[in-house]
Amino acid sequence: MADFQARSTLLRSKTYAFCQAFLESKQPSEILDTYFTSSPKITEHGPSWATSRLPFLGRTFHGRKDSGHSSTDSSSSTCDDYFSLLASTLSFHPDKHTFPPSSDFIVDASAGGNGVVSVVAHAKFASVVTGKSWEEDFIYRLSEFDGEGRIGHWEVWADPLSAWEAVGGGDGR
Repeated sequence: MADFQARSTLLRSKTYAFCQAFLESKQPSEILDTYFTSSPKITEHGPSWATSRLPFLGRTFHGRKDSGHSSTDSSSSTCDDYFSLLASTLSFHPDKHTFPPSSDFIVDASAGGNGVVSVVAHAKFASVVTGKSWEEDFIYRLSEFDGEGRIGHWEVWADPLSAWEAVGGGDGR
């Protein structure tokens, strides 16, 4: 029981620090270096038809560009590429209320063998090209943690329809 509680506390505190990194405007490379395992994965779930405007959706990004663990696929598929594609498409405008207190995180220290943490958050996003913005709730699911609480897989569920409309300028295309 003590090990389970210690693991839950570790995952909760590491997830909290990871979320705070976005509020502190940390650079993607620093986020990946600090909070992820050496072979990270990032998946932002969404429909495959939306990738023409939202190229970070609907696939899993693997590894790092300069860690020796990068993917053999040269089509922008590392975790570094995820952040680059996201930043070239959308801007993220978190505030002090974006993430809930860590006590509101859903932590299962034994799920999947290494634990799973889910966080429901809220923020404003905007299209880099059109400037159109919206607010939405989104979910982070963090899993495949290592022994030190570093994240192996970060999954995001957000509102791709609002992003699609904002990026396309609402012109119906």
